[in-house]
Amino acid sequence: MTQQTAKVFVPSSTAPAPPQAAARDTAQAGTVRIRLWDLPIRLFHWSLALLVLAAFVTAKVGGPWMAWHGRAGVAIAGLIAFRLVWGLVGSTHARFASFAPTPSRLRAYVTGKWQGIGHNPLGALSVFGLLALLAVQVGTGLVGNDDIDFNGPLFDLVTKERSDSLTGLHHQLSNVLLVLIGLHVAAILFYALVKRTNLVKPMLTGWKESTLAHPVRSGSVPGLIVALLAAFGAMFVASGELLREPDPAPPAAASAPSPSMAPPPPASTPSW
Repeated sequence: MTQQTAKVFVPSSTAPAPPQAAARDTAQAGTVRIRLWDLPIRLFHWSLALLVLAAFVTAKVGGPWMAWHGRAGVAIAGLIAFRLVWGLVGSTHARFASFAPTPSRLRAYVTGKWQGIGHNPLGALSVFGLLALLAVQVGTGLVGNDDIDFNGPLFDLVTKERSDSLTGLHHQLSNVLLVLIGLHVAAILFYALVKRTNLVKPMLTGWKESTLAHPVRSGSVPGLIVALLAAFGAMFVASGELLREPDPAPPAAASAPSPSMAPPPPASTPSW
């Protein structure tokens, strides 16, 4: 009786699988790599974080740094205007309609039935809350004053009494803003430590691994141009340029009469 030996194929190379096979393996694993946050949203997010930090620091230092506090507020006004427009014409997950915290979405999230890729309904509430609070902070700061040597760029639009009142509101809401920022950071840490989900990496790279896959529409170039124009327009208005009167022209210097136009000297009377 002849004993047959089964042949086993041993690959001669350990080269990585081609991209098609890698994509197939990823799909079989149940996850796909999607483009979550576009570049404009990422630049907006980190620019806003830096400007808010600069506004807090310059306000605490005070003195001559208040001028930079005002400049930070003007820049934040531009960012908010950009985000409002990009939330209407931007990419899929940048649009407010994709993550607006509707009652049905909130109900699904509370009951554990919500499925999504971008902001969850509670995160969406945080986004809208921060944008609204920052808009109020910018508005009250632009007409505020520090009773020393700083007036907001739009200070002349209101009376001194109204400016003082809005300045007090500006100071009070800064504490609320700190609380919201603290909750935002706490939520990021909770997802990282408890749910093992990194929320910071997608905001840096734009990509995220997800079990949900659907088409992602990019923002259009004309839409980006409109959003940028809105940002620069908001900064121009917030800077108070529309309120500034043009410098008066210097008075024309009296020109000395030319020799040809000078009257002739009086004739001297001869003495006899």
